[in-house]
Amino acid sequence: MTGHAPGGGGLVGLTVTHRRYVPHGHAHYGGGLVDGAYVLGLFGDVATEASIRADGDEGLLAAYSDVQFRAPVRAGDVIEVSATITRAGRRSRDLAFTARVLCRADPERGPSAARALPEPVVAVTAAGTVVVPPR
Repeated sequence: MTGHAPGGGGLVGLTVTHRRYVPHGHAHYGGGLVDGAYVLGLFGDVATEASIRADGDEGLLAAYSDVQFRAPVRAGDVIEVSATITRAGRRSRDLAFTARVLCRADPERGPSAARALPEPVVAVTAAGTVVVPPR
């Protein structure tokens, strides 16, 4: 989707989703836990793509609010991060972010064993605001 609908109504609902394997080099804490900043960085990536699709510009992720770490993200996970535009103003866009764990390492079965989870686990949610340049 490209362009700007008057009042931003045509942009609301635009969703961008990325999937990523979490490498073991990103484990920061015991038990292979990954720090929350890792997921926030991925939220920035989906916000950038949403801005490109909505406005033809990378925009600037100006703020996060209501960040909630609901479940752990671990090295060896496959996670899916998404951003959905929830409000579109003249130069700002509010986004809802979600990170879900889809697959998880299963080291008890072997060093490279992993499993797809029967249901995704919501690991992190947040709200954010992107600012785009004037047209």
